[in-house]
Amino acid sequence: MNNAERRIGGRWLPKAIELFFIPNVFKRLKAKFLLNDVFAGLTVGIVALPLAMAFAIASGVSPAKGLFTAIVGGFLISMLSGSRYQIGGPTGAFVVIIYGIIARHGYKGLVAATILAGIFLIIFGLMRLGTYIKYIPQPVTTGFTTGIAVLIFSTQVKDFFGLSIKNVPSEFLEKWDSYIHHFSSIDPVVTIIGVVTVATIITARKIYPRIPAHFIAIFLVSVITWYLGLDIQTIGSKFGGIPSKLPHFAVPAGMSIKLFRAVLPDAVTIALLAAIESLLCAVVADAMTGDKHYSNTELVGQGVANVGSVFFGGIPATGAIARTATSIKAGAKTPLAGIIHVAVIVLFVMFLAPLASYIPLAGLAGVLFIVSWDMSELHVFKRMFKAPKSDLAVMLITFVLTVVSDLTVAVQFGMVFAALLFMKRMSDVTSVQANKKLFTDEQALPEDMDPDATDRKKVPAGVSVYEINGPLFFGVADKFNDEFSRISLAPKAFIIRMRNVPAMDSTAAFALESFVKSATKRGSKVILAEISAQPHKVIRKMGIEKFVGKNNIAPSFDEAIKLSRETIKQKD
Repeated sequence: MNNAERRIGGRWLPKAIELFFIPNVFKRLKAKFLLNDVFAGLTVGIVALPLAMAFAIASGVSPAKGLFTAIVGGFLISMLSGSRYQIGGPTGAFVVIIYGIIARHGYKGLVAATILAGIFLIIFGLMRLGTYIKYIPQPVTTGFTTGIAVLIFSTQVKDFFGLSIKNVPSEFLEKWDSYIHHFSSIDPVVTIIGVVTVATIITARKIYPRIPAHFIAIFLVSVITWYLGLDIQTIGSKFGGIPSKLPHFAVPAGMSIKLFRAVLPDAVTIALLAAIESLLCAVVADAMTGDKHYSNTELVGQGVANVGSVFFGGIPATGAIARTATSIKAGAKTPLAGIIHVAVIVLFVMFLAPLASYIPLAGLAGVLFIVSWDMSELHVFKRMFKAPKSDLAVMLITFVLTVVSDLTVAVQFGMVFAALLFMKRMSDVTSVQANKKLFTDEQALPEDMDPDATDRKKVPAGVSVYEINGPLFFGVADKFNDEFSRISLAPKAFIIRMRNVPAMDSTAAFALESFVKSATKRGSKVILAEISAQPHKVIRKMGIEKFVGKNNIAPSFDEAIKLSRETIKQKD
């Protein structure tokens, strides 16, 4: 990473420059990847078409706005994303938020909120906040991804089997209750189309592994539906066809400071959700491909895409996990796949509306059945049952919350539980030992390998030595206090040996200050020995050094023993 990239918080600046001169996507293009990207773009374009319209309708806007979002937002995300595999557009996670904003402030309010959210995302990226999302632990990612797979599968059951359900409940448990009660209404013809789609994909993968099986399956069942004149639900019958005009640039009207102030909380929600979902999507893409995304670049790209989307009559956009996974599984290698997916939607809008109308929803449901199976990565999910119980608990909690609750809530809870477990584990590895060797028997090096060990030194009578091993932070502050609270008879001097404390936070620093004050009141001197750079800096800057005294901070253990002897002489 060069200096310009560090300053901007990723590689966004170089990408933006290349965008105007030699577009980055074409610079990275290789001939051997071209066919993969073309087929992946075609496949995900076909999958994205009804999803874009469906998400728009559910959000309370016209299907055209969903398509415009997939075209404009999808293009900008593919060009500017920090992940080469990112497929962007409207997503299900935004439906409830968008619907609520429109109900309160109208579409104009949604535009204002999305513009603010885009600006926030750009600021997040420039401040390099996206870097921290990289620390999402495996149990959270696995639980979230598998939960998404279950949700995708659940949303497609009605269309796959042709169930006669007028309004499918949005909640997971209610949805399946409705499926069970209406399963007698299964349509054999629709089910056959769905089964043919799944069977075609599985067969094509075995026979032609290099050709995206999703495209072959969709093409086949569309031809069957058209040739036989099947009376089943298609894109045309379900969504009323595809609009024949492309989005055009227009400065949003009716914007005002008052409106921006009113939608500020909604803008923050959109920005946070877009950041979480897009970066999780990038993390999932990395896990599926072994690639590495640039999180801060991703946030800047998402911000630009959201602003651009509403300037062309769209709605909020973000990286779509299901569509990105579909693209990867279909063979995507570069951002060209995302741009081709946009081109496919453009072609449908301009020229291919009659043909697109014959695509059966059961076929798309079959494609998404396969996508959900691929995303679930059940082998990883099963392996987690052999992991430590705490990690398994985090994964299961994240999985259950993803399925039965809100996606963002699931990630938040998963991260909180993971953080708590991390603190516990860090606390477990930090020890405060009185006059003992540094390492346990299992960890100990031979004594002749540690000539500076505490028990090999001659410590004067009346001096207590405590060794701290591990980082001192708020998670172990209580352990620090508990160890010293057990002292019944105060010695003449304490030596706190800190040669193996790599870091200290403010909570631990205050705990140390409290101990020094308490020991001083009881007539004991506290000597700190072998403090590394970071803890010493914290102690100095927080003013704790004055309580200890600069003369009582020893650079070596031998020097600390010498100071303790002088203390004893003075007291005697």
